[in-house]
Amino acid sequence: MAKGYWIARVDVRDDNVYAKYRDANAIAFKKYGAKFVVRGGKFENPEGSSRSRNVVIEFPSYQAAVDCYHSPEYKHAISIRAPISEGDIVIIEGYDGPQPS
Repeated sequence: MAKGYWIARVDVRDDNVYAKYRDANAIAFKKYGAKFVVRGGKFENPEGSSRSRNVVIEFPSYQAAVDCYHSPEYKHAISIRAPISEGDIVIIEGYDGPQPS
């Protein structure tokens, strides 16, 4: 079964409040088996637009990724983050097929 992923790009206006969001989102992420693949870090943006923070979160399945986003625990975390940030989140199914040789 293919894993699920969140790809998030965020601009944050208040780091202190964002820290509270991170504390709150940990509850949902633990419940749904999330694992950070990318969490901030150095990046290059050779094409298109970007935001200041990029995150990739892996879930055991696409359904777990969707369920986490719509969970009451994550909705609470969103209520903390929304007033101090602007961003984009994509929930996507991973690829389990053949790779280039």
